Amino acid sequence: MTLHEVVLPPADRSLRAALRRRPFTHHNRLAAAVVLANLVFAVIGDWRGDQDVLTTLVVVNVALAALVRQQLVINLLFRLATSAPKHWPLRVRWTLGKVYHFGGLHVGAAVCAVVWFLPLATTAHGALPITLSWTIFALLVVMTVLALPRLRARHHDLFERSHRFGGWAVLVLFAALAAVSNPVFLWPLALVVVSVALPWLRLRRVPVRIVSPSPHVALVSFDHGVTPFAGSSTAVSRHPLLEWHSFANVPAPGRPGFRLTISRAGDWTAKLIADQPSHLWVKGIPTAGVGNIDKLFHRVVWVATGSGIGPCLPHLLARTAPATLVWSTRDPRRTYGDALVDEILDAQPDAVVWDTAGQGKPDLVALAHDACRRFGAEAVICISNKQTTWHVVEELEARGIPAYGAIWDS
Repeated sequence: MTLHEVVLPPADRSLRAALRRRPFTHHNRLAAAVVLANLVFAVIGDWRGDQDVLTTLVVVNVALAALVRQQLVINLLFRLATSAPKHWPLRVRWTLGKVYHFGGLHVGAAVCAVVWFLPLATTAHGALPITLSWTIFALLVVMTVLALPRLRARHHDLFERSHRFGGWAVLVLFAALAAVSNPVFLWPLALVVVSVALPWLRLRRVPVRIVSPSPHVALVSFDHGVTPFAGSSTAVSRHPLLEWHSFANVPAPGRPGFRLTISRAGDWTAKLIADQPSHLWVKGIPTAGVGNIDKLFHRVVWVATGSGIGPCLPHLLARTAPATLVWSTRDPRRTYGDALVDEILDAQPDAVVWDTAGQGKPDLVALAHDACRRFGAEAVICISNKQTTWHVVEELEARGIPAYGAIWDS
């Protein structure tokens, strides 16, 4: 196929279409909804000077921010959203497919918790409550500032460690504050502590087998008694208190264990490919990701660039929904090895595999739109880098096709 054979219909540039684009994503809408609910209470509620009411507001927002990131809750949200029958109107299923934007609830609730904590700190009386209150508030402010998108992207390791250690410290200090102020708030805080602790109770160091078909890719195999479901991810680490990285699981139907496809994208992945450690740390349970929403549609198109093929492959192998593949990558056999490419083509013999080394950079929107037309697909799922994913998703949705891809909200 050549790109001159593909003709894209004009994009819808109406107000309705514009409201599907950034900054009006479902993630931001959910964050705004939480903030609006808090603003309404701030206007009509009786909270001024009432320490118990202020504490309740902080605890409720902290609980929402923490629980919506809990792996069991995430899996439940995906299960509920993807249980909708396929005969429901496409417009409804289009919206349900945005379930992975739940991080907006986390952002909105976290910001509101910080804002409510300021008047709560001013109501503290006594040396210990005052010290605890202002220490917590300072930690919350630091965590919030480091979570700002630009700072988070530029200093991701610092963001991750501040969230982990700062979050733990806030919970301990807040529990101490509740104990000396009003012990009734210890119960909801205990729920938050349990939700945070659960993944760490499954922390283990497991053996792995690593094969590098090229200096750009590592195929990491696990077989420690866990066979994850298609569309899930696993967090792995070499230093569990310092940093974690999540990758899509690739289970092979009918066989135990799973694989991760890890490409060179920074110091951590480069070191992993070079060192090929014999063991890695894992924690928690396999957690649902964006690809799970394929269950909502009769037919889907998977669009991948480079190692984005990893999250697509388990769905193609398991045939979780009738699908076709568009994969753009540089010299696929040299980069990923014959075995993996043959496995992909066995599962998708009609796949469009675009070799950027010989064919140049493709117009993925055009390729995806053409694949939808030829295959009769209802939706597109794009697994790529941030810029490409947002571009493909927004341009396809502007042409009336439900499109999905990671939003890098954590």
